[in-house]
Amino acid sequence: MFVVTGVTGKVGGQVARRLLAAGLPVRAVLRDAAKAPAWRALGCETALASMDDAAALGTAFAAAEAIFVLLPPVFDPSEAYAETQAHIAALVAALQKAQPRRVVALSTIGAQAAEDNLLTQLQMMERAFAALTMPVAFLRPAWFMENAAWDIDDARSLGVVSSFLQPLDKPVPMVATADVAATAVQMLQDNWEGRCVVELEGPVRITPQVLASTLGRVLGRDVVDRAVPRATWAALFRSQGMANPLPRIRMLDGFNEGWIEFEAGAGASRKGVTALETLLRGLADPMDALGG
Repeated sequence: MFVVTGVTGKVGGQVARRLLAAGLPVRAVLRDAAKAPAWRALGCETALASMDDAAALGTAFAAAEAIFVLLPPVFDPSEAYAETQAHIAALVAALQKAQPRRVVALSTIGAQAAEDNLLTQLQMMERAFAALTMPVAFLRPAWFMENAAWDIDDARSLGVVSSFLQPLDKPVPMVATADVAATAVQMLQDNWEGRCVVELEGPVRITPQVLASTLGRVLGRDVVDRAVPRATWAALFRSQGMANPLPRIRMLDGFNEGWIEFEAGAGASRKGVTALETLLRGLADPMDALGG
């Protein structure tokens, strides 16, 4: 049995579907019982568990050959990442109880960074999982290409992409979630001992300028990128409802200043196959991407 958490998200959902397509048994872990029938219709077993409920997670993980772990995203964390610490503690207890043959955990580029930032939550997970007694692999993907979805409306209506990634000509490691899911599925079926790290990015690194021009080509209009001044970030994020914007700001600093990078360097990262333009066409016109 392959157990998948986070199935309602982009990566977890694709992992579950790819495992099913390969004819493998899948148990989808959900927090909302109303979403279970749709997954059962696809052929999954389902289990209900909140990610801070160690007992429910232990039941959901029982008799698993492999488990895909995806921490619930906390974009506006409280002091000391209290929510994430609760999730991690519950996961460690449940995994120790279930004793699967292997665990694949979705981590991030820069999980090893010394500077505190929003991605430190994944570093906390990696450190806690290091004490597990079964083989554990950490999949560290780059910046998701799908983040460009937030730019499409302004690009289409105004011809502008407002970029927090700066300078605008700096190549950024990016990857499509389809490539992340495909890699995770392969890792779930692999065998290894101890701790394993796989760092993943797309075929080429992408500058904000290239992202804007590619989006323009997809939309059939001129699109330019515009740097959002760093001095405005805190007020902007607070106006959007964030109570604690500093971790997000420091994450963006990490990409821009270069201290969020793959631990083994760009040359050692595994490369995905999805091109930016292909991904953007799917985001801009999902029906066209499906051949509709």
